[in-house]
Amino acid sequence: MSIKILLLQARHSDDLALVEERRSFAMKAGISEEQIIPFDMLNTTPTMVDVRKFDALMVGGSGDYYVSKKNLPGFQQVMELLADVVAIGHPTFASCFGFQLLVEALGGRIVYDQKRMEVGTYQLTLTNSGLKDDLFRYLPPNFMAQLGHKDRADRLPEGVLNLAYSQNSPLQALRIPNQPIWATQFHPELNREENLLRFERYLDGYANFMSEDEMKETINRFRESPETEGLIPRFLEVVFGTAAFSHR
Repeated sequence: MSIKILLLQARHSDDLALVEERRSFAMKAGISEEQIIPFDMLNTTPTMVDVRKFDALMVGGSGDYYVSKKNLPGFQQVMELLADVVAIGHPTFASCFGFQLLVEALGGRIVYDQKRMEVGTYQLTLTNSGLKDDLFRYLPPNFMAQLGHKDRADRLPEGVLNLAYSQNSPLQALRIPNQPIWATQFHPELNREENLLRFERYLDGYANFMSEDEMKETINRFRESPETEGLIPRFLEVVFGTAAFSHR
C-alpha cells in the first residue's frame, strides 16, 4: 500500500514555505514528497469528492491568513468542507492554521491574542485525555514543541478532546472522539531549524510589534523538539498500519 495524502495550503506562490511545508510533512511522515499532493486553498476549495480520492487529509499553516479574521478566500466553503470531513470520519491531521480552521468549523472559537502569542519552542503538557490518546500517550507528560501563532483557540467544539496545553494557551491539540482525526496548534512537521528559518523569513511582519530585544529573545527560545516529530508517522501507523510504509 502506497498512501496518497492531500495537503491543503494557504500560502502565496512566492512564499518559500509553500514548497518547504510539503517537504517537511513528507520527511516527518517518512514518505516521499510525491505521496503528498498540495492543494492551493487561495484559488479554490476542494470538494469532498476531491478529498475522498486520497487516503488522508492534512492541513498546514499560513503566513498571511487568520481564522479570527476569516480572511482566507472561500472561508465559509472551507468551514463546510472540514465539517463534512469530520462527519464521514475521513483520516485527517492538521497543524497550526489547520487546527484553528478545524476548531472554528466544528463550532469552537478562535481569537486573535497577540499578548499570548507563541513563537519558538515551548514546553507543553499532556492532559488526562492526552495521556490515554492513541497518538499522544507515547509522548512524555511534558514535551517541547515548535510554535508560531497569534490566533489561539479560546473554546473547543463540544465533545472534542483537548490533548495538551501550555502556559500561554490551554488548548494545544485536539482529537475527534472515535474518529481518525487529530489537530495540533503546534507544528510536529517542523524541527528547530525549520521553525527558526520560518521566523527569520517573517521578521518584517514581527517587527511591527516586537522590539529588537524581543526578537533576540525569541530567537534564543528555539530548541530541539524530537518527541513531537513522531506524531505524524504514528498517525499513519495508527490509521493505516505498517502497510503505510510499504514503499520503503
